Amino acid sequence: MSAVSTPPGSRQDSNDEIDLAALLGTLLDHRWLIGIVTAAGFALSLMYVLLASPVYQANAMVQVESNSPTLPGLTAVSQALTDSAPQAVTEIALMTSRTVVGKAVDDLKLDVQVEPKRFPLIGSLLARRYQPAAPGDLASPWLGMNSYGWGGDTLALSQLSVPEELVAKPLLLVAAEAGAYALYDDEDNLLLNGKVGEKASAGTVSLRVEQMSAHPGMRFEITQLPRLAILTSLQNNLTASEKAKDSGIIQLSYENGDPDLAVATLDAITRQYTRQNVERNSAEAASSLQFVQRQLPNVRADLEKAEHALAEYQSQAHTVDVTLEAKSLLDQVVALDNNVSQLKLQQAEVSRRFTPQHPAYRALMAQLGELEGKKQEINDRIGGLPQTQQQLLGLTREVQVSTLTYTNLLNQAQQLDIARAGTVGNARVVDKSVVDVSQPIKPKRLQLLVIGTFLAGFLAVAWVFLRQMLNRGIEDVKQIEELGLPVYASIPMSDYQRDHESNGRKLHGSGNGRSNRPHLLALDAPSDLAIEAIRSLRTSLHFARLEAKNNILMICGSSPGAGKTFVSTNLAAVITQGGQRVLLIDGDMRRGTLHRVMGHSNDNGLADLLAGKIDLATATRASAIDGLHFIPRGEAPPNPSELLMRPNLAALLQTTAQQYDLVIVDTPPILAVTDAAIIGRHAATSLMVARFGLNPAKELALAKQRFEHNGIELRGAIFNAVERRHDTHYVYGYQYQGKTDA
Repeated sequence: MSAVSTPPGSRQDSNDEIDLAALLGTLLDHRWLIGIVTAAGFALSLMYVLLASPVYQANAMVQVESNSPTLPGLTAVSQALTDSAPQAVTEIALMTSRTVVGKAVDDLKLDVQVEPKRFPLIGSLLARRYQPAAPGDLASPWLGMNSYGWGGDTLALSQLSVPEELVAKPLLLVAAEAGAYALYDDEDNLLLNGKVGEKASAGTVSLRVEQMSAHPGMRFEITQLPRLAILTSLQNNLTASEKAKDSGIIQLSYENGDPDLAVATLDAITRQYTRQNVERNSAEAASSLQFVQRQLPNVRADLEKAEHALAEYQSQAHTVDVTLEAKSLLDQVVALDNNVSQLKLQQAEVSRRFTPQHPAYRALMAQLGELEGKKQEINDRIGGLPQTQQQLLGLTREVQVSTLTYTNLLNQAQQLDIARAGTVGNARVVDKSVVDVSQPIKPKRLQLLVIGTFLAGFLAVAWVFLRQMLNRGIEDVKQIEELGLPVYASIPMSDYQRDHESNGRKLHGSGNGRSNRPHLLALDAPSDLAIEAIRSLRTSLHFARLEAKNNILMICGSSPGAGKTFVSTNLAAVITQGGQRVLLIDGDMRRGTLHRVMGHSNDNGLADLLAGKIDLATATRASAIDGLHFIPRGEAPPNPSELLMRPNLAALLQTTAQQYDLVIVDTPPILAVTDAAIIGRHAATSLMVARFGLNPAKELALAKQRFEHNGIELRGAIFNAVERRHDTHYVYGYQYQGKTDA
């Protein structure tokens, strides 16, 4: 049989391209694995969506007004600059702050977690599906397991106090008869005994149970959560977003497994936020009122001082009135002084709230400078009046300005007091918290089923392709031929052989193997495709041996597991059935299994024969097949290689070659030990067995090189256990039906 040797690098170009047919064939070859994993993913996803606890979402809507309530005392310019449209990010941050959320935690006592003990896996599902016939009814325990809650069980606490070392650790409350209970720590140490409606204390632990509905013996898990942990958890489950840009409408949502608790929590948060908003605006009005009240005594004193100075001057100068011209200038300067006074009061208020670089402060100072300029012009005109009129005009102006300022402050104080008492804030709840109990937001059953099934299928496909990439074993005859080894036969994987090997290793025997009947595929299933391929190998060997120097055939392999013994024994059986006398020798004196396949023990075998302990007749065994004899490996010697190097091996092979038409030697792997190289020197024909998907091409090349270094020429290879694949163009033979005659 001839073969064309192809350089290994000739396939590089084709390997760089993606073979869609090969990919599809790989998927078809592993369709059962992919299908089973995908079905398992669907089953697990279905189990999860049925057993997972539902999560509900409560929703509420809050409106934040664009303008805050106007506080008296600020001009239109400063009011417009200080009041801007609400910043949604700021308001959302306030709504989700620890101050607001923490008040909801305190009001609802969310820092104490109470969970009834449920039966593993299905307990929560059964409890959710339980529908009590009347309020307070409890589900009957399954099989008397009353330590679990099966539905309808509740526990309400009004107080729990534990020491720092028990915070975040689960405590176990066990219900008893007549409303009694016992509380244990996480190490099952009794902390206290109590009764519903009464406060129970023991050491640093105190507890008050307001309501309990449970079978005696049922357990509840109670945990005092760290405040920061529960605040963080609540903030993570709370979502706030503005409906539209600059709309001031904020949508709030909160997720929880208990729909009633979700509604109560969101209501508490919106209530605390609106209360805080009102208190913030009220505090601003109170602060302004306090400032105005501090200014009133000073302005009152200035007014009295100005009135006294005017009266004294009029008495000294014997004048009581000013001229018409001075009167006109007086009215103008009084108006300007009043405005300047008001702006200075506002300056003091604005400087308390803003820095000098703030636009409101700078606008106020610009307006004040403009009034001061106009006031200076009038003062220059007053300077042209007689001295008496100037003095009288100045004193009269001080009185009128102080009077107006004092009157304005009194009015402003009254308005601020009204604003403080009647503050309503600029935030209100538009939609109160509601939840749709018929549509939990989690788990999304259909979505999870699709994702779980798809993910399982994807992982199965990825695993198939990954294993295909990592599996460097040869899967094509061409890969062997590229190494310069003609393939004498491709033996397909026998389903019959595989089934029997997985069911007690019937073909290769079991126990001590002394059934005296060979466990050979050639005998048990002579019409199997693998045996047909071995018959083809028999024909190829017949022509290959015509030019051989002797009739000794060595069957070798590169590494264990290639199937050398399977090929050797069944080839010997097939050749014997063809009318020839065959001797089968187990050359693997370390781990040979030929005796098991042939149904005998390994006593008095090759090792004993080479050591001179027995003769050839004693070592040779007859099989159940006429014309087929074999020599087992014998007792495992400490030095198999040294035994093979003795002249006894050459004499044995020479003698048996004359007595039989064919001598087949089954040898150990060449890459493991050197025994095959020693035996191969005496064999005219040497064939190496390569197993489909097991032996890499580099391994076969190294084995071939090892034989060549020892002066042994491999005539070819036998491709064993070839599996039918859709990603290769290779097919084996034809579907042979019927029983083959021996």
